[in-house]
Amino acid sequence: MQKFKTRWEIQHNWQLLFPLLGIIALLYSSYKIAGIFFNRRESSNIPYLITLSIVLYFALLKFFLFCFKRLENKWIVDYKWEMIRIFLVFAITGSTSAFISKPILNLLGITKENLNVFVYWLLYIIIGLIFYQILLISIAWIFGQYAFFRDFLKRFGKRMGFGRFIKK
Repeated sequence: MQKFKTRWEIQHNWQLLFPLLGIIALLYSSYKIAGIFFNRRESSNIPYLITLSIVLYFALLKFFLFCFKRLENKWIVDYKWEMIRIFLVFAITGSTSAFISKPILNLLGITKENLNVFVYWLLYIIIGLIFYQILLISIAWIFGQYAFFRDFLKRFGKRMGFGRFIKK
């Protein structure tokens, strides 16, 4: 355990919460992705579902550790374990914005049936992006990463050509 704490620069036991949340989120994501290939309700598929979930878990773990390594120098954080918090904020924000876009479109009376499918998906993406920005800052604040994401969104806005609207 001490080797793990040293590797992720964890000084206090409460900071172990974020690697634990990361592992749980990765396990859940692996299970959900495996569920795309196998029906979860059929008991005959359970061994395949579990096997694929485990394989996906280790593949995703390798991928995210690779991403941590690549982004470690690019993203300026005080401790390595904060990278896990940042990834969790991105994951929660992306899922939530995709989840709430459809009810908002329904509330506005926009469906695939009463609008061209291309226009529907374009509006879906636009509304998702609008709420993504709001949710990103909100969830980042909850996770204690407000300053990082505020600066991240400023840099992103400047790259998108909105530099004249952004305060320095």
